[in-house]
Amino acid sequence: MGGIETDTVLIVGVFMALGAGALSFLSPCVLPIFPAYLSYITGMSVKEIQGEQNAKIRGRLLSHSIFFLLGVSTIFISLGIGASFLGQWIEGLLVGQSGLLIQRLAGVFIIVMGLFVGGWMTIKSLMREKRMQYKTKRVSYLGTFFVGLGFAAGWTPCIGPIFGSILFMATSDPSRGIIYTISYIIGFAVPFILLTFFIGSTKWIVKRSNLIMKIGGGIMIIMGIILFTGQMPRITQFILELVQGTWLEKLG
Repeated sequence: MGGIETDTVLIVGVFMALGAGALSFLSPCVLPIFPAYLSYITGMSVKEIQGEQNAKIRGRLLSHSIFFLLGVSTIFISLGIGASFLGQWIEGLLVGQSGLLIQRLAGVFIIVMGLFVGGWMTIKSLMREKRMQYKTKRVSYLGTFFVGLGFAAGWTPCIGPIFGSILFMATSDPSRGIIYTISYIIGFAVPFILLTFFIGSTKWIVKRSNLIMKIGGGIMIIMGIILFTGQMPRITQFILELVQGTWLEKLG
């Protein structure tokens, strides 16, 4: 049973990280400027991108999007690995006590970030844009990669708090830290790629971005409370019983 419970905790964490990645992309800090970013990294006008896309344009959009996301992933994975090592170091210092301590700290951090993401709290230091600016005349895949690095390193107001929560999860659970980080990247990359080809849908989503962020912030607060109060094992047990009950009904 212990192995099944461990797998269930991992699955819950992975889904949370996937959702956090998608929430980062759909945030008001990223989605509204998404067409401009595509235009910048491909050298195409926003009008061309939003118009009729032939195979050549789609190929160019996809290839540059991949290199951009590789740049973003490089920074995120580096931070995720660093957070995991930090968690292991803390575990070495506080043998037997670090898990609960870091878990509670992570809970508090995620609650605060949830309040910020949902718009119920203002943190001025997180509202400052720090994106690196590049002035390039030629469009290249290497340039696109570096733009991705700059975007991730810029720590924009919405990405910072949400990804920071994933880093705290990685610190509190070092053995799964890289899995959570990669799941976050996938959650960010999938809508990025999808909307690259259906960019007209961004206007519809932007109109509802505030609602999306409030829902996401609310979920973050709930997860923070769960971590702080140590209720994850109970939730894991509930999920196990639910799944096992469903399978038993099918077998019966």
